[in-house]
Amino acid sequence: MPQEAEKQPGSNGDKRCLLLFDSRALGRECLARTLINHGLSMDVAAFGSIDEWRDMKSDFPPVGAVLLNIGARKARDLTAHISGLAAQFRPAPVVVLSDSDDIAQILQVLESGAQGYIPASVGVDVCIEAIGLAMAGGVFVPASSVLAARHLIATEKQETSPLAGMFTLRQAEVVEALRKGKTNKIIAYELNLRESTVKVHIRNIMKKLKATNRTEVACKLNEQFSGDPNGS
Repeated sequence: MPQEAEKQPGSNGDKRCLLLFDSRALGRECLARTLINHGLSMDVAAFGSIDEWRDMKSDFPPVGAVLLNIGARKARDLTAHISGLAAQFRPAPVVVLSDSDDIAQILQVLESGAQGYIPASVGVDVCIEAIGLAMAGGVFVPASSVLAARHLIATEKQETSPLAGMFTLRQAEVVEALRKGKTNKIIAYELNLRESTVKVHIRNIMKKLKATNRTEVACKLNEQFSGDPNGS
């Protein structure tokens, strides 16, 4: 089965190559040429399988990084394959290209030994930067997925709080500071608020808790959080 080898102008035998695995012939050929045309500083050796690579590897420079395009396939079905590639080509990093940006899929890929995860939604320049980051020892994950995971964690935390739904987000931040015994001045500094604004928040918190003073607020909050394992 023929393989694709794209070379950048002026390349020489001292350079390392990007080893691209993609079972789709047209897809890997187009991706290889696109990476070179966008400034990838390595030759690209593109193959449909690792067996094809073994038959031809003597014709190429040493591997600098491996890019595995899994398309729409699920990472859970490829964990052994990814782990095998990571072990075989170490210290060259394995980076996975996928149609999905699901955070669970990303975690599975990284846990399998990959050193980067590139969703197909990013541009070619980002893809090249991700490969370079992996080669430098870093780990690339899409920022959109990280932010989505952060939002999910924050939502779950709010939902499990005994006071979920009672306070606005800013009031909840003031509540947490009050529980820790912080003064209005410290609260204002940490939350980047005016001290007068903090006082307004505390008054509103007192109304919601039906408390008459700051001490009573602290007592009621401690009572509310007494059954929360994170409330100490």
